Amino acid sequence: MRKPRHLSSEERALWDRVAERTTPMHPDREDNAPDIAPTVKPKKQIDVRSPVPDFRVGQKANAARTHDVMRPLVDRLAAAPVNMDNKSFGKMKRGKLKPEARIDLHGMTMAEAHPELVAFILGSQSMGRRLVLVITGKGKDRDDGGPIPTRHGILRHQVPQWLALPPMSQAILQVTPAHLKHGGHGAYYVYLRRSR
Repeated sequence: MRKPRHLSSEERALWDRVAERTTPMHPDREDNAPDIAPTVKPKKQIDVRSPVPDFRVGQKANAARTHDVMRPLVDRLAAAPVNMDNKSFGKMKRGKLKPEARIDLHGMTMAEAHPELVAFILGSQSMGRRLVLVITGKGKDRDDGGPIPTRHGILRHQVPQWLALPPMSQAILQVTPAHLKHGGHGAYYVYLRRSR
């Protein structure tokens, strides 16, 4: 809403001259013309307080507290239902099944790794492979100590999510962390469905 504009002294004098020459429409009615003189508002008092003390963002944050609201990745994969033969699943987890192919995403960016992984998984399924190994690496600890935590091993966390989404999800029966002899927590076994 616009503030009302007040008349200057010249405009007020001009208005008074115009008003003198006019005849009122209702001469018997009392004139209740509003006062158009500008009203001066009192200036606000500025509250001078002590300056804000020096601070650093996150100085009271508990650095030891984990910020990940989801359960650890290993726990989530372990809690996933077994969609394959239990005997084969047990052998796979113990490292007794040998992967038929492997892809090493270690050192790639997410933009490079995702299309490579899609091509590898779908290509492996079309070739009739059942067990493949996806190597992500464990990741480096890159936390710079800032208030926003940096995830440890981005590809290690991202790959299981990619595998659970189309177009790869239709090709996969099971994903589980690899046995130590095949890379441990820096790799995943991916058990594929038979191609139709």
